[in-house]
This record gives sequence, C-alpha cells and structure tokens, in this order.
Amino acid sequence: MREKTARIIAEWGDTCNAEISIAVIGGAWKPSILSLLAEHEVLRFGELGRLLDEPTARVLTRQLRELEDDGLVLRTVYRQVPPKVEYRLSDLGRGALPIIDALTVWGSGYAAHQRGATAAVAAVASV
Repeated sequence: MREKTARIIAEWGDTCNAEISIAVIGGAWKPSILSLLAEHEVLRFGELGRLLDEPTARVLTRQLRELEDDGLVLRTVYRQVPPKVEYRLSDLGRGALPIIDALTVWGSGYAAHQRGATAAVAAVASV
C-alpha cells in the first residue's frame, strides 16, 4: 500500500470511506487503466499507452505504480531480452470495477445534463 493511502486510512478512519476510494482509484488515467485491464485481462505497457491515447510514459508509469502499490494491479516481469512486463487486475482491482462502472454512468448523465444546460444558454443568448 502506498504511504499516502496508508496515511489516509489511519488518519480518517471510518469518517469518510468514499475519500479513501477516491484516493485509490482517482487520478490521471486510473479508471481507464482499470477498465482496459478488465476488458483485455492482460496488457503490456505499450499496449496500455496506445489504448489510452498516448499519455506520457512518466504519467502512465506513475499511475501503474500507484495502482500496483495499492494492490489493484499485478505486475509480472519476464526475465528476457528485451524485457517483458505485463499488467493485470488483482482481486482488489476487480472489486473496484462496479465503482468504475457507476462513475461511468454518473459521468455520462452529468455530461449530458451539462451539454443540455449549455445548449439552453446558447439558445437563449442567440435570441
């Protein structure tokens, strides 16, 4: 577990478990990484990068390390030349998928609502 995650759990206790969830699965690309690993089961670093529309290697590496440190992603290194590294979901990672799915549904509805509100304001402004 990452030091940050351990600190949040220790300091916040049971006062806000939703914040613990956000600390673990929130961040650049994390929900997308988890979704792609659920869909493809096993992916290599380059494959993840291409499927995510090319985040920087630094960002993708950091997010994968955090997910691995928090126990959501398993990293397997094959000792060969060139080196081969694969990523897959752990049981904890699979357990986070219903949350990711719920966030996806909520985000879709939220975006549709905001688009509708923006369109309504634009329509009034053009009158």
